[in-house]
Amino acid sequence: MGEEKKASIGVWPTVKPFVNGGASGMLATCVIQPIDMIKVRIQLGQGSAGAVTRAMLKNEGIGAFYNGLSAGLLRQATYTTARLGTFKILTAKAIEANDGKPLPLYQKALCGLTAGAIGASVGSPADLALIRMQADATLPVAQRRHYTNAFQALYRIGADEGVLALWKGAGPTVVRAMALNMGMLASYDQSVEFCKDTLGFGEMATVLGASSVSGFFAAACSLPFDYVKTQIQKMQPDAEGRYPYTGSLDCAMKTLKAGGPLKFYTGFPVYCVRIAPHVMMTWIFLNQIQKLEKSVGL
Repeated sequence: MGEEKKASIGVWPTVKPFVNGGASGMLATCVIQPIDMIKVRIQLGQGSAGAVTRAMLKNEGIGAFYNGLSAGLLRQATYTTARLGTFKILTAKAIEANDGKPLPLYQKALCGLTAGAIGASVGSPADLALIRMQADATLPVAQRRHYTNAFQALYRIGADEGVLALWKGAGPTVVRAMALNMGMLASYDQSVEFCKDTLGFGEMATVLGASSVSGFFAAACSLPFDYVKTQIQKMQPDAEGRYPYTGSLDCAMKTLKAGGPLKFYTGFPVYCVRIAPHVMMTWIFLNQIQKLEKSVGL
């Protein structure tokens, strides 16, 4: 009996960062999903945020803003669980190796890059399902896939296109996640130290301030990669079976040639509005989950 209790105590600290990360990401997604839908439609060339919102309300109804929610939740349950859990473990090991001293920014950035790559590799199939479900209504009727939920989308992609198709666009997804998590995770930890030690902020003010900084850097670092990733994942073959892009580099070069560097920042205000609140809410929910666990002795 005592050995079982000891084993459970040993297991929980290991899985705790992963459970907390996934739960906070899923809660944040429930709030941010409508903004994410608008962001995807803008990147697919359907107009401004206002025009997209009006068109969706008029043509598809309010439920359209939650298209792909199941895929979004599945993505958080895989991607955010892996990235936040991995980042926590990596930084803890790095601090231990640094004799308990705070890590310099470049080490936090390296931990963020690694955590982002691992998380994106795990969550790429759910991310593909999410993009396709959100973009489905923008396709011609004959090309629509009509996925009913994330699991059906994953099953059909695997059955119709092969299991490896679940990782279509995984390259740009991983690169985008590395950029996002470098900006998000490293800047949050650095900002927490600055707000607490230099500015003397309280707990909630520190979380709000650090999460705001974290959200901005996450958006600024990741949008160019997110734009390429979205274009790759939603592309359709032409009448001769050829795709518009051969890969992410080809997509990036054609986009740069056609629209210049600023083309990669199409929809930046909406993207920043979507990313920053999601990042903030993820950190806020994570903080509250940790406080709740502490109050009940977990």
